[in-house]
Amino acid sequence: MSVLGPRGQAFLWALTLRLVPPAAGAPPEERARSLAVADGALGRRPPAVRRQVRLFLLALRWLPALGYLRPLDRLGGPAQDRVLAWFQDSPLTPLALGLWGVKGLVYMGWYGRPELGERIGFRPVLSGDEKSRGG
Repeated sequence: MSVLGPRGQAFLWALTLRLVPPAAGAPPEERARSLAVADGALGRRPPAVRRQVRLFLLALRWLPALGYLRPLDRLGGPAQDRVLAWFQDSPLTPLALGLWGVKGLVYMGWYGRPELGERIGFRPVLSGDEKSRGG
């Protein structure tokens, strides 16, 4: 079962398209895998954290309507960038931290897919930090 639900996933994908330009050409199965990674990571968090993320995504989507008369995902690219920059640099710490958390979720969903890591040559050492142990 999805933590974000269909609307939350659609909005998270809209954010992915803005924050990760290569995602724009992704076929539907890559989109589904990316959202599954992000949703799965969120699903492993405590219920209170899941509620906070869902609430923040709702605020991130609808607060821009106060100034633009449209939700974030219905704005053009430059306006979306301005809104995201405002959230990121907001003097209101919860808004800035919330955006960084959502960006982490987006990046985890896109770049955390094993098949993408292979494609870009990323081969993580899953047994720990080999360099710090002299390995």
